[in-house]
Amino acid sequence: MEITSVGHAGFHIRTAAGTILCDPWINPAYFGSWFPFPDNTELDWDELGNCDFLYVSHLHRDHFDARHLTDHVNKDATVLLPDYPVPDLRRELEKIGFTKFIETENSVKRTITGPGGDMDIMIVALRAPADGPIGDSGLLVSDGETVCFNMNDARPVDMDVLHETFGHIDIHLLQYSGAIWYPMVYDIPARTKSNFGKQKRQRGMDRARSYIEQVGATWVVPSAGPPVFLDDELRYLNDDRDDEGNIFPDQIVFLEQMRIHGNAGGVLMIPGSVAQVRGKDLELTHPVDPDTIYGDKAGYIENMARRLAPALAAEKASWATADSPLLPQLEDLFEPIMKQSDLICDGIGYPVGLVLGEQTFVLDFPKRVVREPIEGEGRYRYGFRIDPQLVRTVLRDHEPDWVNTIFLSTRFQAWRIGGYNEFLYTFFKCLTDERIAYADGWFSEAHDDSASTELAGWEVQRRCPHLKADLSKFGVVEGNTLTCNLHGWQWDLESGRCKTSKGHELRSRKL
Repeated sequence: MEITSVGHAGFHIRTAAGTILCDPWINPAYFGSWFPFPDNTELDWDELGNCDFLYVSHLHRDHFDARHLTDHVNKDATVLLPDYPVPDLRRELEKIGFTKFIETENSVKRTITGPGGDMDIMIVALRAPADGPIGDSGLLVSDGETVCFNMNDARPVDMDVLHETFGHIDIHLLQYSGAIWYPMVYDIPARTKSNFGKQKRQRGMDRARSYIEQVGATWVVPSAGPPVFLDDELRYLNDDRDDEGNIFPDQIVFLEQMRIHGNAGGVLMIPGSVAQVRGKDLELTHPVDPDTIYGDKAGYIENMARRLAPALAAEKASWATADSPLLPQLEDLFEPIMKQSDLICDGIGYPVGLVLGEQTFVLDFPKRVVREPIEGEGRYRYGFRIDPQLVRTVLRDHEPDWVNTIFLSTRFQAWRIGGYNEFLYTFFKCLTDERIAYADGWFSEAHDDSASTELAGWEVQRRCPHLKADLSKFGVVEGNTLTCNLHGWQWDLESGRCKTSKGHELRSRKL
């Protein structure tokens, strides 16, 4: 099996049976905030796009690059489609011109036939509202000699199925670095923000190491991030100045973490790197010496910024410039969704402020309306300050997901009083009738907490109340606090109270 890195979470997998192109991303994403790092613009994209199969893990813009798929990927390629409850991914690929699909069944191995013969694949589909834009996934490929698990930035909860189905995994490609806006955009003191950033940075790497231990692959390739921020106003987000509070550590940092914890199987791949993998044997070649990138990372980023300035300028030129009243547009978008989602609106539980330039609007979830502020109302428990140009753009483009556009851009500020509100961000992901119906129904289902596990002298329910992760594998106890490393959520073990978000109580008792 030949595996070529094409940047970020993207890989080109060549087997004797055929080729699979996974998650190719090249154009700036999230309002021009994110670019692939290291630079992948010099690859032969027409050659890479002349593939037999295409796998797009999910609709996040650093995985689903519509412009690139349109311009460079063979429309005769057969799409390996994850088993998602909402068919948005298939619809978007059909708009681009893809017509051949293999609809997989979640976590079920199947044999596919390419021009050179057969290979086995399995797609692990994650379908909770918090998983990407209504879905995330990982791909397993076996050519009979080598097994590759391309986990990208998915977070599976059942890892046993991998080994039960494919046996030993030879090479594991996974995310290890941040891909979120917390804590950078929050209106909190700088020292507090730095401390939260340190926790977030280490927790992300700890989670990745937990996955590595569970998968047990011979070789591990850190991938799926971090992006690089080339806009002057966002350059502080790059981890190029020894900031321990930066949540975007690069591959070199994580490979050192692996070595510190006794794992010598880490493999550095940059765009154009080729790994020839034959079972447990691996040969690696690079297109350039990686030290030309990581030896002077700040200088490399500066050069990237100069070269790709026209792409950033073109992205900014595409933003909406209209000045029509915003309140009627926000009412038309949000109020029908509010009226269909009682469980989510009640879970949010309070009015949320939306500051757009000089205007403030209120998303009044208890009353299911969008309105202007009431005199004397005071500060809202949760709020966002967003450039109205960005909001006008997502309204113009009928975007169904503000998380996959505005929030991941980090081009906003936020404040909150109290914990993270999962229901609120789920609402912003689900701005269509189909999505909100699925999400509201998902939350209404009771989570099974009948099984228990023992952790550091405590008996706790085995499945995390958040997204059902196995706490025997992802749970870490420090004092009276339990942390689930899958998403970093925490509970007070004495009371069972969730310290991260409203609700989500945990069953626990001291042994």
